[in-house]
Amino acid sequence: MQVQIRHQPSFAVARLLLAPNEPAQVESGAMVATSYGMHMQANTQGGVMKGLGRAFLGGESLFVSTYTAPPPNGGWVDVAGGLPGDIRVIEMDGRVGWCVTRGSWLANSHGIHLETKWGGFGNLFGGEGGFLTHAQGQGQLVVSCYGAIDVVNLQPGEYVTIDSGHVVAYADTVQSQLRKVSQGVIQSLKSGEGFVFDFAGPGQILTQTRNPDALLAWLIARMPSR
Repeated sequence: MQVQIRHQPSFAVARLLLAPNEPAQVESGAMVATSYGMHMQANTQGGVMKGLGRAFLGGESLFVSTYTAPPPNGGWVDVAGGLPGDIRVIEMDGRVGWCVTRGSWLANSHGIHLETKWGGFGNLFGGEGGFLTHAQGQGQLVVSCYGAIDVVNLQPGEYVTIDSGHVVAYADTVQSQLRKVSQGVIQSLKSGEGFVFDFAGPGQILTQTRNPDALLAWLIARMPSR
């Protein structure tokens, strides 16, 4: 699979170029368009229980769409995220896995295995839902975000603190710990922040410049009450 991204960084669309009979997994509802003759099949990828875990715990859809390019010329699939923002391709070499936060997984090539991973009780209260989508294998992993993507490269022994709602994905080599940004409820309310992640290198972290939870809070505050 090859990936071409256009309309960056605000309204990115990724085109997945597939060889004849090559499959690619895509988040349900993320398809924008396909070349003619592309075969699509939706299933739960691993059974009903894994599908339910991915949907209700990992924040993704119950079904995963598998697109297979027809012979003899292959084909393409255009995919986009649900919120306006950027798209990034993570090249996985089979040695290092990646953890992807709720709603950020978009697509992956054949050879990437996805599972729902418990992220700890801290994540449950940090806005990440407690569970993460864990990707392992060799190939391309496509993630989307709200806003633009920033890349944080940590050296061994280097630390960084990131708001929980701005984390998109991070490599397995990175260690993480969740904590409250301020001691006490009053201080947290004054600062406007809740929980943050302390990351320790080595490894790479992808962040988004906008927080989907902040968008939701803004919309709810302006919705007329019945």
